[in-house]
Amino acid sequence: MASLAINGGAPLRTASWPGWPLFDEREEQAVLDVVRSGAWGRNAGKKGDEFEAKFAACHDAKYAIACVNGTAALEVALRGAGVEGGDEVIVPPYTFIATVTSVLLINGVPVFADIEPGTCNLDPVAVESKITDKTKAILAVHIGGRPADMERLGAIARKHNLRLIEDACQAHGAIWNGTKVGAIGDVGCFSFQASKNINAGEGGALLTNDAALEERCWSLVNCGRTKTGQWYEHHLPGWNYRLSEFQCAILLAQMERLEELAQKRQENGDYLAARLRELEGISPQDADARVTRSAYHLFIFRYHAEAFGGAPKERFVKALSAEGIPTSPGYKPVYQEPVFRSAPVFFPGVTSSTMVDYDRVDCPVCERLCAEEAMWFKQSMLLGTREDMDNIVAAIEKIQANSGELLA
Repeated sequence: MASLAINGGAPLRTASWPGWPLFDEREEQAVLDVVRSGAWGRNAGKKGDEFEAKFAACHDAKYAIACVNGTAALEVALRGAGVEGGDEVIVPPYTFIATVTSVLLINGVPVFADIEPGTCNLDPVAVESKITDKTKAILAVHIGGRPADMERLGAIARKHNLRLIEDACQAHGAIWNGTKVGAIGDVGCFSFQASKNINAGEGGALLTNDAALEERCWSLVNCGRTKTGQWYEHHLPGWNYRLSEFQCAILLAQMERLEELAQKRQENGDYLAARLRELEGISPQDADARVTRSAYHLFIFRYHAEAFGGAPKERFVKALSAEGIPTSPGYKPVYQEPVFRSAPVFFPGVTSSTMVDYDRVDCPVCERLCAEEAMWFKQSMLLGTREDMDNIVAAIEKIQANSGELLA
């Protein structure tokens, strides 16, 4: 008789996990207040200004600019930082595709640098090896909310006179060496999409401490206007990327529980990581004293098949999910997405003859992790109890004890 749920056995867990999003009367009242105010657009009300001030203060930044989503924030950040058509931007291959499409949207050239196996973040050594005279910026992702090595990446950016842009779309409340992420580089970008640790269904924001950069990014978000100019006076080819007052009101309410939930995720995430390190064949992200706090938007870990009878990653993911522990196999390398694989990519900002063949990209660490090892749990699971975390460990132990069934 089968023991594993994937083969018809009883699942270890049948209880549900914490739902997402979390909301209460605060969000409801916030939306109702905007409805009744009649000031629904960003320029008509005050919720947008309130949110930007609160979000900047929360991250110890001078300036915040709200915008429609994280992709737009990245696009504006790149354009605001002076990246132009044909400029190269170093990006990680292990990330949501928006990190890379934001570069494409401004006719920049994404250059992939491999990741560290223990963190899934950009490998600073790989980054420096990719720098050319065309490189304009490094786009550092804090993957899953785990801060990238901002010390070494910052040093590389300064050495080569490059812009350092933080993709903090998964890193609300993350802290690197005592400093909130998002305002460490030249500009940081956040997302408030529905899965994020604070959300308004959709939304985004930029953070910076650079007044000139803030002015340019603000203009790009606001149709090319300036804060002191006339309404129908446009100085840049910008977009209308503004958030509505409804979204800003919801975000203000969401921020009231940001710190409480961040601490909860950290407590459970750190506990779960410690428990999993006791198991053979499971490797959570590497510990690093400089990571004051991970946002744990994703709890990323690596699976080593040899400790589970050689069962492939896909089989383990399905087995763990069947035991009542929802598990995602995660991303594949971005450069393997169809948008890059259909044909060599032409970049009009370079030269008429320049084509980039992404089939030639070689990021062996990322490819191994995606194909064989990396997987994750969603952030909402870390809002459960200590017993919930123990269930995860017990389910993995159960699968390991019956690993012969995985190959049946």
